[in-house]
Amino acid sequence: MISAQAWADTRRLWDYHQMGHTPRPCSVAIGLGSHDLGVAETAVDLYKRGMAPLLVFTGSTSPTTRERMPRGEAVHYRERALELGVPDSAILVEPRARNTGENIRFSRELLEDAGVDVSSVLLISKPYEERRAYATARKLWPEVEIVSASTPMTLDEYVDSIGNARLVIDMLVGALQRLLIYPEQGFMISQPVPDDVRDAYERLCHAGFTSRLLTTDRPSA
Repeated sequence: MISAQAWADTRRLWDYHQMGHTPRPCSVAIGLGSHDLGVAETAVDLYKRGMAPLLVFTGSTSPTTRERMPRGEAVHYRERALELGVPDSAILVEPRARNTGENIRFSRELLEDAGVDVSSVLLISKPYEERRAYATARKLWPEVEIVSASTPMTLDEYVDSIGNARLVIDMLVGALQRLLIYPEQGFMISQPVPDDVRDAYERLCHAGFTSRLLTTDRPSA
């Protein structure tokens, strides 16, 4: 059973991970590869709404996507976008990236090689990865404006889509940990983390939601 306190703490992390940006027209939209085809579908929706003239899908495979997306995350995203009516001429694929930093670096290189002038990026990720994606992009591509986006959904809807509440909480905790420690390692910019978010994170760690933590910073039980 997941306690009422754990759910309250999870909702606090969920709210913090989302940037609350309002989508607006940008030079390009970049969909970050993952297990979630909803990222591609949201990218298509934003493209059809005129928010970007070009889509970039970035991502190789990972242990969690290898079976579901054997041709690679970016390739499967492209296939989904084509199914939904996006012309092939409006899609670029970056198939090598294996983490968020590589997503950003390799997409930037791809766009530079294609001669695309980029002043702003609509960065599309899973809902709980918005802030991590934003912080990484601001570190690695500081000269462009970053607008974060994800599929609009509640925490309950996301849990239902995954079908495993404990896994979702573990992922939210792991994403928060990276926001705390990655700036010191040069992977992303530092962002203020409110005390109530830190407290919620600590309580969830002590409650055992730790499977996605990096062991170097695992709080003691």
